[in-house]
Amino acid sequence: MGYLKPCSVFLLLVFFVACVSGEDPYRFYTWNVTYGDIYPFGIQQQGILINGQFPGPQIESVTNDNVIINVFNSLDEPFLISWNGVLQRRNSWQDGVYGTNCPIPPGQNFTYALQVKNQIGSYFYFPSLALHKAAGGYGGLSVASRPMIPVPFDPPSGDFTILAGDWYQKSHTELRAILDNGNNLPFPDGIIINGHGSNPITFTVDQGKTYRFRISNVGLTTSINFRIQGHKMKLVEVEGTHTLQNIYDSIDIHLGQSYSVLVTADQPPQDYYIVVSTRFTSKVLTVVSILHYRNSEGTVSGPFPLGPTIDTEWPIEQVRSIRGNLTASGPRPNLQGTYKYGMINTTRTITLQNSAPIINGKQRYAINSVSFIPSDTPLKLADYFKIQGLFSLGSISDNPTGGDGYLQTSVMAADYRDYVEIVFQNPEDTLQSWHIDGHFFFVVGMDVGQWSPASRLSYNLIDAVSRCTVQVYPKSWTALYMPLDNVGMWNVRSENWARQYLGQQFYLRVYSSANSWRDEYRIPPNALHCGKVVGL
Repeated sequence: MGYLKPCSVFLLLVFFVACVSGEDPYRFYTWNVTYGDIYPFGIQQQGILINGQFPGPQIESVTNDNVIINVFNSLDEPFLISWNGVLQRRNSWQDGVYGTNCPIPPGQNFTYALQVKNQIGSYFYFPSLALHKAAGGYGGLSVASRPMIPVPFDPPSGDFTILAGDWYQKSHTELRAILDNGNNLPFPDGIIINGHGSNPITFTVDQGKTYRFRISNVGLTTSINFRIQGHKMKLVEVEGTHTLQNIYDSIDIHLGQSYSVLVTADQPPQDYYIVVSTRFTSKVLTVVSILHYRNSEGTVSGPFPLGPTIDTEWPIEQVRSIRGNLTASGPRPNLQGTYKYGMINTTRTITLQNSAPIINGKQRYAINSVSFIPSDTPLKLADYFKIQGLFSLGSISDNPTGGDGYLQTSVMAADYRDYVEIVFQNPEDTLQSWHIDGHFFFVVGMDVGQWSPASRLSYNLIDAVSRCTVQVYPKSWTALYMPLDNVGMWNVRSENWARQYLGQQFYLRVYSSANSWRDEYRIPPNALHCGKVVGL
């Protein structure tokens, strides 16, 4: 693939962002992405480091901040970073997935200009290309409320980010070769927490104080359950939504999801297990970290706290109990409950059904029978420069076809400011997790069995939680209401990375005919050009 090195300079990019974003504060980062030795299970592996760190540096920002990240690619292959949960308002140019951005070539750099516009909450970033996520390259991203916006809980005494998920001892190139040969990934070798598996990491607390834990599932293939020995957890935020502050002994976190809980150090001063284990797997993998009281009088002891069983009734009841806090302010001073999502008439129903077809003798994964194949040119660039023949709108149906799986560069057309109902239907025995870039959605319903129009009678149209990643239980359905309020080319994908890599994704083109900066920013001056747009 050919590339054209951008001729713009960094000051021009800052001027561009300032023009479109006003005078909101700026935060600048410079990252160098390299290979390096890591030891998650005590055995040397080659990982992907950012500034020598695994996980990478934490991004801490405040609502409406402009976050400028200059990424140098010192790997021997192209590289991209995406920002899981950052909405990229009017700016899919910064989304960092292959459908919107050319990869950063080896030895070159690219400066991302993000604005966390009207957002709060807990998220993470990750490498989106070539199964690099299996080697690391991810890190936490938090967005705090502006000082004048009330938060529905007292400031915690500390703030911990936990990036947990399954891990393989095979390199990302070996795993990629397995998938390229038409096979699914093997069962993971273990679970890690902040890069640690066999060597537990310690979180130190003071007795009597309350701490915030921001927990994200950054794994490739499995859901996890999180719990702390002898301690309750108060859920306060899910991917940017303040929730009703329910108390849980443990909480399921599915692929790509992020949760915030408050934990009070109200037990006798000693050490306690923090436990993460796999969910919905025949073999249960477990990893522990340590909650250490600063005045501890004893080491960690006793059995690990047990996690839930593999049935679906308990987790569905748990997720139904997670509701939005209608009296809390969101990123703006208006209350979360002022947006009456349940009173808006939907303009379109889209039903998306996952499948696992064999195509040309190889394992693939599909949505509505279409298994996505990437173009040699990012779709956003092809659309902007009007390059013909790379994709066609309507190349994926709004409903399951019931036909055999086939390969296609699938793009679904959608109109700006439509309000859609999306139903994920899962006929398989495995749990699915789905993410939609550039948008938030309200999870209005889920249940076992087949969705039908009568299922709408069970919808929560009052206080459903708003988020960007949602699970669909085995042989079950999940329904969403989503405002199409963000123009651009947006990735809809499975968060199971083997399924995503082998075709379980597509792009949603949200279109406005106004061609105005009010609806979408112009192409950034430092945009990389590759494929068929080299020289344009």
